[in-house]
Amino acid sequence: MSNIIPLSPRQTFEDNMRPAHLLVRVYRLLDSNDGITSDGDMVTKLRPVVQAAADEELLLIYNELFLGLVRERADIKRSHLLKRSLGHLLRQAVVASCTALETYLPAALQTHLPTVIKARGRAFIPQQDKMVKNYFETMTFNLQDVLRLMEHHNAPEFVAEKIVGFSGFNYMGTDRGVHVCGALLGIENPWKDIATRLGREEEDLKKTLRETVRRRNDIVHRADRSQSDPGGDIQDVSLETTEQSVDSIKHVITSLDALIDNKMREFQASVTE
Repeated sequence: MSNIIPLSPRQTFEDNMRPAHLLVRVYRLLDSNDGITSDGDMVTKLRPVVQAAADEELLLIYNELFLGLVRERADIKRSHLLKRSLGHLLRQAVVASCTALETYLPAALQTHLPTVIKARGRAFIPQQDKMVKNYFETMTFNLQDVLRLMEHHNAPEFVAEKIVGFSGFNYMGTDRGVHVCGALLGIENPWKDIATRLGREEEDLKKTLRETVRRRNDIVHRADRSQSDPGGDIQDVSLETTEQSVDSIKHVITSLDALIDNKMREFQASVTE
């Protein structure tokens, strides 16, 4: 028997978010506002500290957080440390945070949906929720599925597997996906409850998430050129907007997870009664 405890959806999310936060921190360390120097008094004083030869090129990075000296053999050019190049760290932070979002939602369904189905039966699908109904409009159960369902010793797990499998082909990593996941897990109005928990405006939260996902698609599919102008210039990126994007995904999902956790306690109690 294996003693390995599977990761919770929350832990899976946090593991995937960690690279996003790390990339932002590395950017802050390396950003010297293009004030990189290879000469001057400080470089002269540091040269003997690192035992650098007089003709070895050294690049000094200095800001309020970090003092770094790049040796010649690192094969890093000054241009690699300018804002326009460091911006790629921020772009990848956006991509990593969206990956965490995409990973969490099906993981939450996989883990918790069987409990909801056991507690609610056929009513686990919110009938009045048009977004959920539209999301699963093309999902079907073939004859083999029906026969298997009739014979399956644990039908809730089988239904949950089908739904999660469908979600893998019907992209969930959007504001709609957050709603569908929360609604299937018993939260009547996920975005409203998330916004209330965060003390934010619901539409503002959804807009930020949509813009983050749009930017992720621009980065991955068009080298960060806008979908409206794929042949144009690369879009500007800033630390402030990247932090807002990464933090918004973090706060939305951790709030959703807390709401789901509360609901699961209710459903588990009803199942064991």
